[in-house]
Amino acid sequence: MDVLWAADETLSAYDLQDAMPERKLAPTTILTVLSRLEKKGFVARDRASRPHRYSAAADREEHMAELMHEVLGGASNRTAVLERFVGQVSAEEADTLRRILDGH
Repeated sequence: MDVLWAADETLSAYDLQDAMPERKLAPTTILTVLSRLEKKGFVARDRASRPHRYSAAADREEHMAELMHEVLGGASNRTAVLERFVGQVSAEEADTLRRILDGH
């Protein structure tokens, strides 16, 4: 996902393979992972080109926010989770949260 998030354009499995030479993954392995990510809604596939090209379905920030919302949604005591989260942020992050909540 890091490679797709960093890309300015759609990428093929071969592009992804080239972007991760240290991993030494076969294109078929990459295609399997991309297929699974597509089924989960993380990746979009352009079927109009051959080979198919892929992009992230959402940017990294949107994905992270969705994960945070998922975790919060699974909590039986949302207030306690939010209190612990806010209690662990830095002063700068707390200021940012205040500005966001104030609509600025």
